[in-house]
Amino acid sequence: MKNRAKVVTYDIGTTGLKTCIFEIGTNIKLLGAETMCYKLHILDNGGAEQDPMEWWSAMRVTTGKLVAKTGIDPASIAGISFCSQMQGLVLVGRDGRPLRLAMTYMDQRAGQEMQDSINHGLTVSGINLFKLIKSIRETGAVNASVKDPVWKYKWVEKHEPAIFAQTYKWLDVKEFLICRCTGRFVMTEDSAFAALLYNIREGKQGWSSSICRMLGVDMGHLAEIVKSTERVGGLTAEAAHELGLAEGTPVIGGGGDASLIGVGAGSVATGDTHIYAGTSGWVSTVVEKPLLDTSAMVAAIVGAQPGKYNYFAELETAGKCLEWVRESIKLDYGSLERLAGKAAPGSGGVIFAPWLHGNRCPFEDSNARGIYFNLKLITGQKELVRAVLEGICYHLRWMLEVQARKVQTGDVLRFAGGGALSEVTGRILADITGRPVQSIENPQNAGAVGAAVMIGLNLGLIGSFEEAGKMIRIHKTFAPDPRNHETYENGFTVFKQLHKSNKKLFSALNQV
Repeated sequence: MKNRAKVVTYDIGTTGLKTCIFEIGTNIKLLGAETMCYKLHILDNGGAEQDPMEWWSAMRVTTGKLVAKTGIDPASIAGISFCSQMQGLVLVGRDGRPLRLAMTYMDQRAGQEMQDSINHGLTVSGINLFKLIKSIRETGAVNASVKDPVWKYKWVEKHEPAIFAQTYKWLDVKEFLICRCTGRFVMTEDSAFAALLYNIREGKQGWSSSICRMLGVDMGHLAEIVKSTERVGGLTAEAAHELGLAEGTPVIGGGGDASLIGVGAGSVATGDTHIYAGTSGWVSTVVEKPLLDTSAMVAAIVGAQPGKYNYFAELETAGKCLEWVRESIKLDYGSLERLAGKAAPGSGGVIFAPWLHGNRCPFEDSNARGIYFNLKLITGQKELVRAVLEGICYHLRWMLEVQARKVQTGDVLRFAGGGALSEVTGRILADITGRPVQSIENPQNAGAVGAAVMIGLNLGLIGSFEEAGKMIRIHKTFAPDPRNHETYENGFTVFKQLHKSNKKLFSALNQV
């Protein structure tokens, strides 16, 4: 029998942080979890910011509560690791303290900076041809979205020069917390790739000096790159005291949510596809080489698993749309699911577009916004709620189809995230995609499980990513209903036209 070990993971999301204690043995068993929420500041200029010290405070509070609740001896914790939101910008001084609020992946205020850098000369898909070719060759991707971290970096340089002058390092979300834990300034490979400054060429992996020169990035601001399974260091005495854990507890690099949720969903073999529905949403397929579809903003990103990539398409707001509905009509999620379940497939012809904070794939448009389309006098709450779930699933299918232009996607879809807790959503997703959908056990903890796998691999408790994939249990399989699938075909066709038909109107109302 394998050795067993208790580990702690931190899942740093858009709206809150979850701390979990797992026992790794023949499987990965959740022993307890604590969650704490924090603020997301949405600004009028397109900014989306959070206070990094609120992430740290959430770590401290939830760790203390969890240790007290479980009665586990802190000295018995074999390691800690992280799964977090990605493509944030956390600028810190030499003491590791943040110099300003973090700019999150949702921040879209740097449109002018992007335009000044790449939207000129001979262009393809709005990108300077020379810079496009160079970026693809070096990084396998292109800084083509206003939300990409480098434009946030350039925005601070232009608009906040005093802060920029004090900057020692540029970190991502979990990397700031790793720094608080260990005193080291590092960035895992997947986070470095997500900064789109990472050279993917064989034998040259690391920060790309030529891309940094091209975009005006000071390489002195970039942190040391480490692997997701690497031990970065041990908890310092100060961090251990604040967290209530033992000094020297191993800190493992971990990964971003786009890397580790797939691992936690058991989607690790080439061709496996998983769908995530949390605050944001995505479709991700495991591939073995770099791929890029600039026309649809899909790229194969570096993940936690060596030698493999995640062909990744993202929806900015998925579960956030349902949260918006919940706050608008003052019902809990259970009531919303029951309402949605009472409505007929197709929601009486009502279609919802889930672009409440712009969109990235399969079209990049920071001005896009949500739509309720085709409302009638007889439209009721149940149709309005179900239309939101269907709209999210329509968009996920759209991204799945875009991926299928370049790769073979999975015949069966693994489903993770808080949205996978809903059986109604699981059925809708199966009916809209026409594919079986497998929801995993504890789908809301998939990222935390992925972080636990990183610790297990480092400690030798898990032999390989393939072995980890077999440890993930399926909760329920939803088979598509052919009649419902046929009902959704017409709605899906209309859904895909909504942005094209309204793009100019979005720009007229929402140009920042």
